[in-house]
Amino acid sequence: MTSSAELFATAQKLMPGGVNSPVRAFGSVGGVPPFMVGAKGAYLTDADGNSYVDLVCSWGPALLGHAHPAIQDAVHAAVDRGLSFGASTPDEGKLAALVMGRVGGVERMRMVSTGTEATMTAVRLARGYTGRDLIVKFAGCYHGHLDGLLAAAGSGLATLALPGSAGVTAATAAETLVLPYNDREAIAAAFAEHGANIAAVITESAPCNMGVVTPEPGFNKFLAETTRANGALLILDEVLTGFRASDAGYWGLTGRTEGWTPDLYTFGKVIGGGLPTAALGGRAEVMDYLAPLGPVYQAGTLSGNPVAMAAGIAQLTHATPEVYAHIDAKSLELQAALASALNDAGVDHSIQRAGNLFSVAFGTSEHGVHNYEQAQAQEAYRYAPFFHSMLESGIYLPPSVFEAWFLSSAHDDEAMDKIFAALPAAARAAAAATPAV
Repeated sequence: MTSSAELFATAQKLMPGGVNSPVRAFGSVGGVPPFMVGAKGAYLTDADGNSYVDLVCSWGPALLGHAHPAIQDAVHAAVDRGLSFGASTPDEGKLAALVMGRVGGVERMRMVSTGTEATMTAVRLARGYTGRDLIVKFAGCYHGHLDGLLAAAGSGLATLALPGSAGVTAATAAETLVLPYNDREAIAAAFAEHGANIAAVITESAPCNMGVVTPEPGFNKFLAETTRANGALLILDEVLTGFRASDAGYWGLTGRTEGWTPDLYTFGKVIGGGLPTAALGGRAEVMDYLAPLGPVYQAGTLSGNPVAMAAGIAQLTHATPEVYAHIDAKSLELQAALASALNDAGVDHSIQRAGNLFSVAFGTSEHGVHNYEQAQAQEAYRYAPFFHSMLESGIYLPPSVFEAWFLSSAHDDEAMDKIFAALPAAARAAAAATPAV
């Protein structure tokens, strides 16, 4: 038995499914998940000593690659000063200022510990500010495991083929309206019927949890205009895309040029530099409804943790235009190589893009994927053999077809060549796949 297999068998006796986040259990692709013990640059190392070119990048935070020296140095210095103070620190304001300098419409920020906590707080704040109850979300968009937002969520729920989650009450679910993504008519109809009671529309800036789905041109701007016209708020979830899709997230690719901003953003992943931190931010008028200024309560002992703040500051400081240009270029190279390999193997597919984030959807070349229904209808059975072929060749992909692929500034030509070399065999494995009976 390999070390990873032994570790997984032990973990299954200690933790539900042997994991602390469901997708890590490889339920979508099967097999034993490798247990990672080290990471450097573009590579991961597992408990058996195997090395992998990493295309998960910790689900986004490893923008500069793993164990980047500047982040490591900042973290070590912060650790020497102390791990947690239960009090305010100068670096909280420094990180907030870096975020505000990149993203339009962020006039106030509140640091929290996870993306789920950020969206939970944003939803509570929207209800408190508007005095309304209903939240509109889109099928396939995932905003963390907040009860009211797990209806028709993507990511892990799509992977596990669950319509929702046990433990979510009917009353809680009833406070969420779930609409098809990219459907302006559905939005208009929802506001026509429920507008006086809609507190907010929450959307991923570009969905990355049903695979990547690109918003139709002007769709996010339409949401901003519709919510504003009806006295509701727009919450733009940039937990995955923030400071990843561009220097200002996916908003930077759309809102910055189209001239709109949401009322609230949620951030995570990249702003922690590999440590657990997240944030919400937006218009001062709305954000000042949070305690201690306003009546909407939120608190957290580890919010603004000094070690995480130091990592985030180092990350954003070193996330230069050159970094984004490199990642953008490597992403385009990989997308082209992936499409070429699948075409050569005769595998019908589409490449789904959101800036430098992308994913592959099988059996979708005719129309691509524009919503959750289309994402679920793809030939998802082709992904497991594709994934395992890549894994055996030393390439670590997201262990679900419903996830985005990530690159970093550490992905050099040598790492990319290893990926390119693995693609033809993986494409042939996908071509040979048959649906389960």
